[in-house]
Amino acid sequence: MTETPAPPAGTTALPLVFDEPRGRRKPPSHLADLDSAGRKALLEANGLPGFRAKQLSTHYFGRLVDDPAEMTDLPAAQRDELVATLLPRLMTPLRTSEADKGTTRKTLWRLFDGALVESVLMRYPDRATICVSSQAGCGMACPFCATGQGGLQRNMSTAEIVEQVVAGARSLARGEVPGGPTRISNVVFMGMGEPLANYKAVIGAVRRMVDPSPDGLGMSARGITVSTVGLVPRMRQLADEGIPVTLALSLHAPDDELRNDLVPINTRFSVAETVDAAFHYAETTKRRVSIEYAMMRDINDQAWRADLLADVLMRGDWGWVHVNLIPLNEVPGSRFTRSRDEDMTEFVRRLEAKGIPTTIRDTRGSEIDAACGQLAAAE
Repeated sequence: MTETPAPPAGTTALPLVFDEPRGRRKPPSHLADLDSAGRKALLEANGLPGFRAKQLSTHYFGRLVDDPAEMTDLPAAQRDELVATLLPRLMTPLRTSEADKGTTRKTLWRLFDGALVESVLMRYPDRATICVSSQAGCGMACPFCATGQGGLQRNMSTAEIVEQVVAGARSLARGEVPGGPTRISNVVFMGMGEPLANYKAVIGAVRRMVDPSPDGLGMSARGITVSTVGLVPRMRQLADEGIPVTLALSLHAPDDELRNDLVPINTRFSVAETVDAAFHYAETTKRRVSIEYAMMRDINDQAWRADLLADVLMRGDWGWVHVNLIPLNEVPGSRFTRSRDEDMTEFVRRLEAKGIPTTIRDTRGSEIDAACGQLAAAE
């Protein structure tokens, strides 16, 4: 259970949900939820030969097979039962939208209980990145975010998270994305949900991604980014996991007064506490932290806030941080709108003048509602 300390004196308790609503059915167990010993044990508990677990893992992680008929090394008489036990269907694609000449693909998934989540596959000339969801909905209640408006439905399982990556890997391997067959090089936990509020499943998914085949996808941890709005105890816990993923902190404001409104968890963990935890992560892992900052017109994009942000990030004597400015992907009907280009340019200039490396994110897929939660909300 995620720590939920009381809010500071003088503040109101927030309707933030750290744990999923009780009483929901759990997704079926899947080999991606388990290590190799657990997979073998699950088969044996169902009266099936445990050694078949390695073959099933090879098909799923190594060959990216989703058709049991292609698993010809499994005995025909047991194949369906083996697949049903370790590879149950977890999610069904409802709709896939494309942009950028087919190199950006957003998929809306229906989970086994009807919950809706989204993932986005983006192919660039030098890499292929998939953005995955970790929760159905989100309990962080950030007012500018489409996902945050619907609240939290439930946490996703480790396997449901991994399945988004495997599905994207299949699309790339089969040449369904322009540019020819390739592999996923980067995974970002920036889809629906707050990853560190579903800590156990997210860490399990990361381990499946970095485990060598056939136990996992064999990815580099350095190609995986885990984002958070600032769950400080979990940020510090992540630093001690021994998995050198990139941490992305969604800061969005350098001062407590504004951040309390934009990111309500800030009333529990202040800007100073949150940036301290991010710096601790960088110091512990020697991995540079990314500061995510959604640029909102006349709200958080003033030049003086760029100066303040630079001051807040001045810690240590090495380049521990990089600021990633994100032109807001607007949600229909929201009062929050995208910053003017000239204001973003000045924001970059101010930060770089104080020695803070800064870039403006190359946004993709705005014409297909690529902001987290927009497809699910429309459905």
